[in-house]
Amino acid sequence: MLRSLLLATALTLPALPAPAQDVAGPYLAGRSAQMQDDFRAATRYLSRALAHDPGDVPLLEALAGAYMSLLEFDRADEVAARLLDEGGESQVAGLAHVIKLADAEDWQGILAALDEGMSVGPLLDGLARAWALVGADRLEEARATFDEVGGDDAVRAFGVYHEALALASAERFEDAEAVLETADDLRLTRRGLLARTQILSQLGRTDDALELLGDAPDGALEPTLVTARERLRAGETLEFDVAPDAKAGLAEVGFDIANAVVGQTAASYALLYSRSAEFLRPGHVEATLLSAALFEEMGQYDLAIETYASIPDASPMKAMSELGRAQAMSSAGREEAAIETVSALADANPDNLDVQVTLGDSLRGAQRFEEALAAYDRAVGLFEADAPGQWPIYFARAITEERIGDWDAAEADFRTALELDPDQPQVLNYLGYSMLERREDLDEALAMIERAVEAAPDSGYIVDSLGWGLYRLGRYEEAVEPMERAVELMPVDPVVNDHLGDVLWAVGRRMEARFQWQRALSFAEEGEGETSEEADPDRIRRKLEVGLDQVLEEEGETPPEVADGG
Repeated sequence: MLRSLLLATALTLPALPAPAQDVAGPYLAGRSAQMQDDFRAATRYLSRALAHDPGDVPLLEALAGAYMSLLEFDRADEVAARLLDEGGESQVAGLAHVIKLADAEDWQGILAALDEGMSVGPLLDGLARAWALVGADRLEEARATFDEVGGDDAVRAFGVYHEALALASAERFEDAEAVLETADDLRLTRRGLLARTQILSQLGRTDDALELLGDAPDGALEPTLVTARERLRAGETLEFDVAPDAKAGLAEVGFDIANAVVGQTAASYALLYSRSAEFLRPGHVEATLLSAALFEEMGQYDLAIETYASIPDASPMKAMSELGRAQAMSSAGREEAAIETVSALADANPDNLDVQVTLGDSLRGAQRFEEALAAYDRAVGLFEADAPGQWPIYFARAITEERIGDWDAAEADFRTALELDPDQPQVLNYLGYSMLERREDLDEALAMIERAVEAAPDSGYIVDSLGWGLYRLGRYEEAVEPMERAVELMPVDPVVNDHLGDVLWAVGRRMEARFQWQRALSFAEEGEGETSEEADPDRIRRKLEVGLDQVLEEEGETPPEVADGG
């Protein structure tokens, strides 16, 4: 129900009419930019197209949405006004107009527009009306309107939560807490958790506020909540600043709707709401981070980098924003700039576990293994006690140590990761496969991989490891089924196809083996599959020329006892 109700408010751009010849260029360019979420190009070209046809409603709607996405709500509202003057009905224009009225604190204007039939969608209409009543000092009417927000439990929760925020904005903290306390099925977001913590603090219920935040380690809480907990422990009273007034309340509406639809609809749609929250409340760091993440999802990396960079240095979320900025740089192909950003952040935050781990991951991805190992060492040095959630860090450090050539250290870290999470399929597979390649403890290695397959039966890598382990143990017939299954799961992976070729050769199916090697060579040369860099085209060519037996003999290995066959 929530999905269908929210999608009813979604941006649905009508099919654009055939353009006149003189506007065809800007029109087509603008439409292309719109489809690619290139908002800057869209505003440029759509503006030119509208110069030739000022009353084109679909173009006006598209331009208004592009301006909102760029946080240019003044321009968006100008375009929205033109659209509405043309008699067009547009949820995008309605949203732009409501946000501009809220920014001006024109609460009567919002109420009048809604009464006259302007609509963004059922959920936003109801919450906007209620907050406008709060702004107009009509709190009891607002409470009734919040109660009228209908739908399934998830939708009604919006009304309950925002009623509590409205009461808190009026400093009626007892009533606000009573609303939250009686809503047993209300699941608070991290932002909602902060709001309730502040309400309890205002009531002098510090112990209850601390209990709400729990005993989670700092790494399990976002920095804003960590800061709140530190202040509570220091005896401070937290100011209620999540939604101190109606304008901030409407910003929360935008942020909450954006969060609700992420992953359910187009990122460009969620962006309209997160940008609305940013415009109404420029210091809304969570909304800014959400917008940046949405830009990343859309492949608009320059906008993502700019948005992450806009987080103030004094914000508790600055480290998180810099990590996001570095990730956007990396996605844009600016690997060195990304590493420089994370390195600087690591130097400035030596006790931040996430930062040190991210630096290690970035350096490992760039194959700068010695530097990566130093970063992982710093991360492990921050552990106060063993915990299951630490296994990925030991696992990453083990991979790094293996690449450096320090197998003893690598094996120790692999086994530590397994002690922390004994059934972790990635660790079981990596350690077992490495042992197979080293020809060490083959029975134990195979047992590890079998456990990994039980935990992740649809992982091509892990199923490949099982087949390869059976091959290494000389159990060739048994190896065929898992190797064929691995190729089904990863049909264009060169290493997996190469392995299947070897297994087929070992059971005497030589023509099929050569076919698989040819596939593996093709995929390796074309860069197909995630292991294309690990495949050795020269070795595969040699097997095609002389067969597996001679290749193994040339390498000083014993060939399998090949059965008769084609």
